[in-house]
Amino acid sequence: MRRRHVIGQLLTDNAVTSQEQLSELLSAEGIEATQTTVSRDLEEIGAIKVRAPGGETVYALPELPVRQVAPEDHLRRVLGEWVVEVAHSANLVVLRTPPGCAHVVGSALDRSGFDGMIGTVAGDDTVLVVAAEELGGAAVAARLAELAGTNGAGTTGTHGAGTNGAGTNGAGTDIGGAEMNGAG
Repeated sequence: MRRRHVIGQLLTDNAVTSQEQLSELLSAEGIEATQTTVSRDLEEIGAIKVRAPGGETVYALPELPVRQVAPEDHLRRVLGEWVVEVAHSANLVVLRTPPGCAHVVGSALDRSGFDGMIGTVAGDDTVLVVAAEELGGAAVAARLAELAGTNGAGTTGTHGAGTNGAGTNGAGTDIGGAEMNGAG
């Protein structure tokens, strides 16, 4: 559908902050669309809101189709750009990102086919990665830190005393909208 193609191009070429702004940009291209239509189109093409430099949120398209496995260099690029800290405990790995960026990292991991990862849960600034039991969190955290280019800098490991910097010290902490009590 031409309108969705144009929307994709507009999102690539402009910092679109609202559906109203997108409707105006479409109108300038000679395409009239209601806010409801724009909303449906954004959902259909998989557009997401991401935090741009300066803190403003804008619509963006994932680099790869949702069901396509991402190549390792894509994962390396995403982790290198967005991951600021890596921590682990048992078979869990916690990745910290700037506010509003965890979903980008979680999506890239989910589509990567990353060995040793069972799944992810992304919040606002935290991605929880569940590592396969046979590998464990330390090995997966080390590999993710390597891909992110942190090579251990900013990486925190724990051994039964809670997860330093990860918010699971048994005090009941909100991680990505899910309450975690006593996990540590």
